[in-house]
Amino acid sequence: MSIFRRFRRRKKRKTGVVSQGIDSREESLNTSLHADFEENRRIFRDLFTDCYDVIFHPFRVGGKVQAELIYIQNMSNVEELNENVLSPLMLEMTTLGDIQTILEERLPVSSAKRVNTYSDCTRALTMGNPILLIKGADWALDLGINKWEKRAIDEPENEPVIRGPKEGFIESLQTNTSLLRRRIRSPQLKLKSLHLGRYTDTEVVVAYIEGIVNPDILAEVNRRLERIDIDGLMDSGYIEELIEDHPFSPFPQAFTTEKTDAAAAGLLQGRIAILVDGSPEVSMVPVTLPGMLQAAEDYYNRYMPTTLIRWLRYLFFVVSISLPSFYVAMTTFHQEGIPTEQLISFAAARERIPVPSLVEALIMEFAFEALREAGLRLPRIVGSAVTIVGALVIGEAAVSAGLVSAPMVIVVATTGIASFTVPRYALGLPMRFLRFPLLIVSGTLGVVGMILGLITIVVHLCTLRSFGVPYLSPVAPYKGKSIKDVLWRAPWWKMNWRPQEFHTPNSRRESPDLKPGPGRGGEGGDSR
Repeated sequence: MSIFRRFRRRKKRKTGVVSQGIDSREESLNTSLHADFEENRRIFRDLFTDCYDVIFHPFRVGGKVQAELIYIQNMSNVEELNENVLSPLMLEMTTLGDIQTILEERLPVSSAKRVNTYSDCTRALTMGNPILLIKGADWALDLGINKWEKRAIDEPENEPVIRGPKEGFIESLQTNTSLLRRRIRSPQLKLKSLHLGRYTDTEVVVAYIEGIVNPDILAEVNRRLERIDIDGLMDSGYIEELIEDHPFSPFPQAFTTEKTDAAAAGLLQGRIAILVDGSPEVSMVPVTLPGMLQAAEDYYNRYMPTTLIRWLRYLFFVVSISLPSFYVAMTTFHQEGIPTEQLISFAAARERIPVPSLVEALIMEFAFEALREAGLRLPRIVGSAVTIVGALVIGEAAVSAGLVSAPMVIVVATTGIASFTVPRYALGLPMRFLRFPLLIVSGTLGVVGMILGLITIVVHLCTLRSFGVPYLSPVAPYKGKSIKDVLWRAPWWKMNWRPQEFHTPNSRRESPDLKPGPGRGGEGGDSR
């Protein structure tokens, strides 16, 4: 026991030394720049030791005043630096007292700004912005001339649509925020920036529409983001796990999208978007289960066929989690509930199968998940071919060899197809996970076990909250004005109100008299 105590004390001392070193380094970077030009040069050279791509370019302003330009290769626009910074300053005949006037009024760089601390300078450098040091000045100039390599804006492969906008977010945060601005052209769209990650210093933007968003939810989102203290942030998935209400739930409590129109529509409903630099996935909170079963394309097609498609989606959502369990429970414990002709067919198909239905179903489910994962990880050229050919060949060979029955292959294949109808990939993952424990309880307790498992899932869903919003809202608790966008897709001229579950200050979405028809043009009715 004493050995473990000594180990814990030693570990605490080591952790304390590391955290103290990090805190002291951060404290030193937060200090203001020196008025001593040489001291500033020395500190920056010490900070970027063994960084071959960091360029230190000394020169003289007007041939008199010492200055130094610091930038990172391939992250700064060197052509613009030479043309708009170095050339004007080196040719400018000036004195030390005129430098500030030249930099603020005559330097042809619109995004230049003054920075006063070493941390602001290093942050600007790592974002690709050159830093200009001037002898005699206790400040530096952030020139804001970066040059990032980024991919073209294209249709998201994970959210294809037939009708509707096809542009998607990319890994550049500046591009993503501009795409949002182009969709919502209002000064009420607010973009709050913060930096997370001790080493990555990743920029995160919280987007919302002032006057629509619930101030309490917005304050809670900001509070949870500000408490994050982590060494690095690679994707929005990091943030989702660090700010969710129920960390041990398999269900996602924030839905992600790569579509700009879906993010803009969520903002107009009262949601909050979280954008992370380097990630094309935008996280939207709060989230509800009915909202995750809706696709962006639902609002671009006619409302009557869309309602039918939505009901089919709900049906296949239930099928994707319960069909294998129901089949195993019926064939193992409740044969009397199966029609005689069908029971004889099932018995003939299972005559040579050496394992019970539960083991057979588990084998097929594991094989199907392995094929699906292989199709995702292989190169796209061969991934789809391997998945389709593998499923056909393995399924046929397994039936011929007597390892599994043909009805079980049909059940598993139907379940897999049903799971593909879920529009959000993040929601499909818990369905795949919960299918296995539901199979086990159904194979041991029959239909009673399956019903108990489904009740447990429903009870768990009823207890979930996403930033205080019930996960099953507006179904439970019931919200009458919002139910028209869940049980069916009401026409646009009937969706007068924003979702009630978000408690937005401005709940009115549109004028109440927008129903089209002959003689109904003009002013559009009462706007109260």
